[in-house]
Amino acid sequence: MKSNRYTEWITLVLFLFAGAIHAEKVQKLERDKKTQARNVIFILTDDHRYDYMGFTGKVPWLKTPNMDRLASEGVYFRNTFVTTSLCSPSRASILTGQYSHCHTIVDNVAPNPGNLVFFPQYLQQAGYQTSFFGKWHMGDHNDQPRPGFNHWESFKGQGKYYNPKLNIDGKHVQYKDSTYVTDLLTDHAIDWLENRDKEKPFFMYLSHKAVHASFQPAKRHRGVYKGKKIKLPATFDQTKNGAYRDLKWPEWVKNQRVSWHGVDYMYHGNHDMNEMIQKYCETLLGVDESVGRVLQFLEENGLDESTMVIYMGDNGFSWGEHGLIDKRHFYEESVKVPFLVRCPELTSGGMVDERMIQNIDVAPTILDLAGLSKPSYMVGNSFIPLLSNENSAWRNRIFYEYYWEYDFPMTPTVFGVRTDRYKYIRYHGIWDRNELYDIKNDPDEMYNIIDKPENQKLVKKLVNDLYGWLEDSDGMQIPLKRTVKYRFGDYKHKKQY
Repeated sequence: MKSNRYTEWITLVLFLFAGAIHAEKVQKLERDKKTQARNVIFILTDDHRYDYMGFTGKVPWLKTPNMDRLASEGVYFRNTFVTTSLCSPSRASILTGQYSHCHTIVDNVAPNPGNLVFFPQYLQQAGYQTSFFGKWHMGDHNDQPRPGFNHWESFKGQGKYYNPKLNIDGKHVQYKDSTYVTDLLTDHAIDWLENRDKEKPFFMYLSHKAVHASFQPAKRHRGVYKGKKIKLPATFDQTKNGAYRDLKWPEWVKNQRVSWHGVDYMYHGNHDMNEMIQKYCETLLGVDESVGRVLQFLEENGLDESTMVIYMGDNGFSWGEHGLIDKRHFYEESVKVPFLVRCPELTSGGMVDERMIQNIDVAPTILDLAGLSKPSYMVGNSFIPLLSNENSAWRNRIFYEYYWEYDFPMTPTVFGVRTDRYKYIRYHGIWDRNELYDIKNDPDEMYNIIDKPENQKLVKKLVNDLYGWLEDSDGMQIPLKRTVKYRFGDYKHKKQY
């Protein structure tokens, strides 16, 4: 008993000490009182690639009327990218406005270092009431309330599509009777909106589990797309028929075809890709309905003109491109995400902006909407000027990083830089070929032109840009962590440390 009390006391002291360290990191941001403190709803989905929405026409039979509405009544940023195409790093970048090598949550198991500040903490300072609903999965798997949110509802890790257990402000509630998580989170989010303090501005973060594998649509959507198929991507067969060699693709891409993230052994099973895509799209229907319910609430309560609604995916998803599924790599379908912004008081409807947005821009933008300047450590920028000024200065390239994971050793560490025309991909710790694509003339990233003599000056320039970015942002050290376990995704070397 004495030992247990001692342990509890030490745990409490460490918790309070960690909180003190955390508090010291929170800067005092002065608010511009001339700026209206605007309400914001941020909706995040999981693994939703940028072109799987009805209005893009990528999948002719996919219907997403509410996402289509966001696009038709707001701005569709067609070229939006994550800095790391993986759940936890991307979510940490959204909340901190930092690159992965800065916040150090470089994969799905890397711990929160304990000194991170999430932008809703600054909103609280400015008088906002804030709430979080859904998937956190950033730094660890626990569901305990995090700093920055007056109201908290989450679940452990990836959660479950049916009958989830939610941690609601520190208390666990188990749901039954085939409760569907997308509907449940939306119900609770709207209930919070209805019962909020009407005298304060609000920020709501609705973070869906969908559309993460294993895909499970709501019962009402099961079979809606049964038998539907997609047109196979142009780069589907090359790692099977050997054509990848003449196209100068890296060998690791070919090897990954028969792996957890490859089309011929996806998730270590004999799955039919079209059937999986059907379930993926059926699962997405619940998210689209959630968006519609949020918009309906805003309209019915006179908030639809002034509230900014942002819809985003945490990373993209490959469906057969280069013989791959899932994410992590720096090909377009993996790194690009949907990004829709609606606020009639600030935006004209039906705008399509080609400039490159990144997940690190979310935090500075929402702080800007509250009249707050971004903290000095945030590397992203507010995109609010882009909503009204087509000639606003903006970035002309984006950078990418992905760090090799012990559980999924098939994908190497990746660094990259992308301009509006070229993409350079550099691999680390593997004996293989790097890549250069002219994405303007080769949008499928079919022809690796890195060896062409006429491109060597360009390659050197992009390499220097890449290292300049890493050096300027303290990114020249790859974060390591203790890993003593079997590799979850390595079927070739089972039960090996």
